[in-house]
Amino acid sequence: MIATLNTTQILNDWLLATADDQLILAHRDSEWTGHAPILEEDIALANIAQDELGHATLWYNLLMQLKSENEDYPDRLVYQREANQWRNVQLVELPKGDWAFTMLRQYFMDAYEHVLMSHLEKSQHQNIADIAAKIHREELYHYKHSSAWVKRLALGTDESYQRMQAALNQQWPYIGQLFALAPGEASLVEAGIIPDPAILQNDWQKLVLPLLSTGQLDLPEVSNRFSSRAEHSLHLNQLLNDLQKVFRLDPEADW
Repeated sequence: MIATLNTTQILNDWLLATADDQLILAHRDSEWTGHAPILEEDIALANIAQDELGHATLWYNLLMQLKSENEDYPDRLVYQREANQWRNVQLVELPKGDWAFTMLRQYFMDAYEHVLMSHLEKSQHQNIADIAAKIHREELYHYKHSSAWVKRLALGTDESYQRMQAALNQQWPYIGQLFALAPGEASLVEAGIIPDPAILQNDWQKLVLPLLSTGQLDLPEVSNRFSSRAEHSLHLNQLLNDLQKVFRLDPEADW
């Protein structure tokens, strides 16, 4: 019985981290609304942000079901947690930067979600498998969109290449956190609920490294900087101040 309870809590923590990644990424993407380089991309990235928010909601709702929580549980998770209670990777909380920075981060996360959902579609947890199948269809569009932009900017002008290389230099040290196994998650891997992070990372690299090479982008010679999802930067505090501002003014308001 104790082992079952532990496994349940570990699964809940994994769902929370997966949802948090998508929610924070959606917020960063939404910051481009009205500011993208061209109108078409303004609309496209706004739609992608909305999709990522929808994906986060699916994971939060499943967590709500497993915990037998009330319908307002996802809202409480988003609007009432402090920064040290979030479990997103630091990559998604970094400021949006320029267009090259945003497109590269989006590409890294899209490639990650693409391979993650490919494995989760075969999860032994049926609810997770069903959600993964739904998300995977949308992520295929996201992946094609962001990969096209990375290639376009890397092979464009000298300035666009330099901006893309600068974005890669800044983001690469954060990548390892995507594939770090949290305490206890090995039990979920053994149960066939989530994929082995080592396999996931290998699949991700098979997608990402050839594109970076095509764009003549050089991988920085740096080690991964973070492992625990409990570690956050001051950027997350600033983001949450913005995200939660209205709720904090009137927590009892009806929307």
